[in-house]
Amino acid sequence: MLQITIPAVELWDERKQEFVTTKEQTLSLEHSLVSLSKWESKWCKPFLTKQEKTFEETLDYIKCMTITQNVDPEIYRYLTNENINEVNRYIEAPMTATYFSDEKNSKTSREQVTAELIYYWMIALNIPFECQKWHLNRLLTLIKVCNIKNRPPKKRSKKEIMSRNAALNAARRKQLNTKG
Repeated sequence: MLQITIPAVELWDERKQEFVTTKEQTLSLEHSLVSLSKWESKWCKPFLTKQEKTFEETLDYIKCMTITQNVDPEIYRYLTNENINEVNRYIEAPMTATYFSDEKNSKTSREQVTAELIYYWMIALNIPFECQKWHLNRLLTLIKVCNIKNRPPKKRSKKEIMSRNAALNAARRKQLNTKG
């Protein structure tokens, strides 16, 4: 969870011809499958793309991420650039110690990843629905780990098997101080 503080602001309201003062507000945000699903249901397009989001789409995603109750919708107009940068850093954070060494060897899919597809993966892999509230990157890492662990073992060529056996035999000979 991320907490950001929107500072108090004093602005001139052109319509009312008066100064308007806002209070400082702290928001709790969660980048999760739930927030992704809310955003995609409103905008009817995938969120997880390389395509840049408009300022309005970005603000709306921050609204979807908000778990603080009873927030005045006007407060989002006063987000600072630092607030938005902090949210972006939080969205991009891995939120896990797991890393994958075979990243270069994996094939990239052209499939559009949407909330429904992620829910499908959760169901197919028997991941409990409580995980929909996890940080999205952590959930996607869990899905990837489940896929890797569910793969059948990789077939080795005869050359790889013979090479592995020769290395094991050499290690045993050295350990036992024998010649064969």
